[in-house]
Amino acid sequence: MNDPFPQSEINQKVMEVVEVKKSTKTLRTEDVVRNWYTIDAEGVVLGRLASKIAMILMGKEKTTYSPNIDGGDYVVVTNATKFAVTGNKMEDKKYHHYSGYKGGLTTRNLADMLERKPTDVIRLAVKNMLPKNKLAAQRLNRLKIYITSEHDHAAQKPTSFTL
Repeated sequence: MNDPFPQSEINQKVMEVVEVKKSTKTLRTEDVVRNWYTIDAEGVVLGRLASKIAMILMGKEKTTYSPNIDGGDYVVVTNATKFAVTGNKMEDKKYHHYSGYKGGLTTRNLADMLERKPTDVIRLAVKNMLPKNKLAAQRLNRLKIYITSEHDHAAQKPTSFTL
């Protein structure tokens, strides 16, 4: 009988001879390579900025992502007060802080937070987008926020990340 596909017989024989080993490579903490990125927040919507920063801090942009290993990168945010918000969020968005005492609830809107603690707005937005686990504090420590366009991390040679 004439085989219309003689190549298939050859492939079967090759597959019998060669054993194909497939294994999943897991990342170890010793093998983590951390990069530095700078992000200019000027004109970028706050939520989109925070979600992209959270993805970089978690390491989800990398092919070696593992949820139980802290494999994320460092992020330097410049022009932290010049981000954009949609709608009427400057007056409507509220930040609550409770001291633990009766009547100790302090409520501030976004405009007041930018006036008092301008870097905390981005830090809180990123913190709320990170998973709530033991790695969240380590990931948040790799976030560096600056109000102006100058930063102290030029020696690390960060690459610019555009949104």
